[in-house]
Amino acid sequence: MNQPSIMALADLATPMAVRVAATLNLVDHAGSTGATADQLAAATGTHALSLRFLLDHLVTVGVFDHDPPSGRYRPTDLGAQMSEDAPQGFKRVLDINRAGGRGELAFVELLETITTGGSAYARRYGRGFWEDLDEHPELRSSFDDQMNWRFRGQAEQIAENFDWSRFPHIIDVGGGDGALLRPILHTHPNVQGQILDLPPTAAAATTRLEAEGLTNRATAIPGTFFDPLPTGADAYILSDIIHDWDDDHSRKILTRCREAATPNGTVVVIEPVLGNGVSTGLNLFMVMCFQSRERTVDELTNLASECGLVLRETKQVADGRTALEFGVAT
Repeated sequence: MNQPSIMALADLATPMAVRVAATLNLVDHAGSTGATADQLAAATGTHALSLRFLLDHLVTVGVFDHDPPSGRYRPTDLGAQMSEDAPQGFKRVLDINRAGGRGELAFVELLETITTGGSAYARRYGRGFWEDLDEHPELRSSFDDQMNWRFRGQAEQIAENFDWSRFPHIIDVGGGDGALLRPILHTHPNVQGQILDLPPTAAAATTRLEAEGLTNRATAIPGTFFDPLPTGADAYILSDIIHDWDDDHSRKILTRCREAATPNGTVVVIEPVLGNGVSTGLNLFMVMCFQSRERTVDELTNLASECGLVLRETKQVADGRTALEFGVAT
């Protein structure tokens, strides 16, 4: 029996070739009829000979087919998953000019994180992930789109599998453009809500709420979860927020929620949790990109308790998502 080669795991040519192909929209440019390397180079403004080498490798790994008589390259069913309109939606995380793909490329600086604990992302781009989004509005827009894509199936599950009807007024803190709150409102018609996020995202949330006819029950307000939050809501949601931050920042966020929820409000933390389907690769990405990590239920509970919150219950509310319901300690 031949021993497996470590080189198969270390190959960078294939993942980078796929990401470059997605960034250049090669599948969409080629279409079902295919195109030659010269035609694709003209359409993408790239170097024809180099592009042909890229396409030849993509043929080798099964992403494109090649017809030698015509010289045309056509995407296979596998390659078609990179299309802008593909139902899988993978292009938004493969395109290296969008937030997700740009973040993945910071893995080339992983040694920085492993050696010092510092941010590989900051080393590569000169600023942290969130500062980069502030600097480049198009990255923030692509990040919001990616969050919607990630939550497209889970948001409905979370809306249905947790009893949100107990909370007449909900504030989704850092709620993006309403990817979670909107399904909650549709599922629970007696609930009203607010989305709090940075100004560009809050504006996008307003547009989404208007499009879905929800402005009579919900509004979007600009703000940050590091500043004092609006008080008086029955529940404050932190969905996929805490895992983006280290312990110190997480305590600040949880403390702001506890301050706003006092005395009788609830804080609901929804997270992927270690021990429940979180991949080791995702955890490595979180520390590399955000200097954060996925946590266990106990770690989240302890973190919240340091901020004056008491765990009431935990419940798996979607594939890969657990809700931790906290009350204010008395």
